[in-house]
Amino acid sequence: MEISAIKPSGFPVQQPNNSASEATQRRELIKAIKAVNSSGTLGEQNELVFVLNRGNHQAIVRLVDRKTREVLLQLPPEYVLRLSEDLNHKT
Repeated sequence: MEISAIKPSGFPVQQPNNSASEATQRRELIKAIKAVNSSGTLGEQNELVFVLNRGNHQAIVRLVDRKTREVLLQLPPEYVLRLSEDLNHKT
């Protein structure tokens, strides 16, 4: 008797999202953000923060006030993230 995996139709086959080049790019981005933060270019009160969205593995960069932790700028902006999420749910 032979047993094989059954995959119902309509379910996407998941491919690994973390390629070596993506990991290298993330490390380079983190390194660049640390360099900018230590340079003082943004002033003493502001810093760049790197965030990785675990749901879709999308990199987000934020300019944050160190004292208040208020997000002053985010790339990509929140509305773009929501739009992308909405579009992905419709397909």
